[in-house]
Amino acid sequence: MRFSYFLALFFVTSLVGCQSSSRYSQQQDSAPTFAYAEPSIEDATPQYEPYREYSSRPYEVLGKRYYPLQTGKGFEQTGYASWYGQKFHGHLTSNGETYNMFAMSAAHTTLPLPSYVRVTNLENDKQVIVRVNDRGPFHSDRIIDLSYAAAIKLGYQAQGTARVKLEVIHFDENNNVTVGNQPTVSYAQYAGLETPPEETLKPASTVDSDGVYIQVAALSDIEKAKSVSSLLSALYQVPTEIPFIDNIYRLRLGPLTDRFQVQMLLADLKQNGYPGAYTVGTEL
Repeated sequence: MRFSYFLALFFVTSLVGCQSSSRYSQQQDSAPTFAYAEPSIEDATPQYEPYREYSSRPYEVLGKRYYPLQTGKGFEQTGYASWYGQKFHGHLTSNGETYNMFAMSAAHTTLPLPSYVRVTNLENDKQVIVRVNDRGPFHSDRIIDLSYAAAIKLGYQAQGTARVKLEVIHFDENNNVTVGNQPTVSYAQYAGLETPPEETLKPASTVDSDGVYIQVAALSDIEKAKSVSSLLSALYQVPTEIPFIDNIYRLRLGPLTDRFQVQMLLADLKQNGYPGAYTVGTEL
C-alpha cells in the first residue's frame, strides 16, 4: 500500500493519519474504471527545479524511519517497480501537488522532491523519464511506484511489477546535467546540440573504419530515436545506425564514403534543425 501526505506538517509527525479509510473512495487500487482518453506517452521533460525543503526532512512510516537524500546527483538503483492508479488519482502527493495517474510521475522513498528519473524496464529495455513528486512505495521489495501511464509505457501495467534500473537526471542551477553516475556535461551536450569533448578526440568503437558517420543527436528515448532515424533515412536516402554508447542512444547517418556527400549532408542538417550535427569515424 502507498501513502501520500496532506501537508508538510506530516513530515515532522506521524503519517498514520494519512491512512484513514475516509480519505480514499476505493479500498483497493486499480487501473482506471471510467472512460478516458488514451494517456500521452511523452516523457517528462527534465529541468532544474529547486528541491522542496519540507520534503527533505526525515519521516516515519509503519515503524520505519526514512532519511531523504539531500541531492539526487549520481544516483542509480536497481530493483522492482510497481504502479499506482485510480485510488490515488486526484489526491495530494507528498510534494503538495495533485496526483494524476495519466502523467509521467512517480513516488520514491528517499529521492529529493522533485527529481527526474530515467527508468529502464530490464525485462524489455523500454524506457521512460518521470518526475518524482511523491513518497512510496513502502514495500521492502520495491524501489519506485510509477504512475499508471508510465507503467503503460514500460509495458508492465498488466503484471503489476517489473525489474527496473533508475538513473536520476540531475540539472544544476547552471544547466549542467548528470545522468546517473555518468560524467557531468553541459545541457547542449546532453541534448545532442554540441560535440562532447571526448568524441572529438577519438572515433566511437562502433564506427566502420571504411567510412564516416554523421551524428545527428543523442537521445535517451529509443522510440524517439527510431522515429527520427526513419525520417532522416527516407529524406536523405542514406543508412542510419543508433548505437547505445555511455547510456544514451547516438543517432547517426552512415557509413558514408563520399567526401562531397558528407559535406553537403552535414551542411543541410545544420540548416534544418540539427545545428550540433558532426562527423565521427575515419576522415575522408
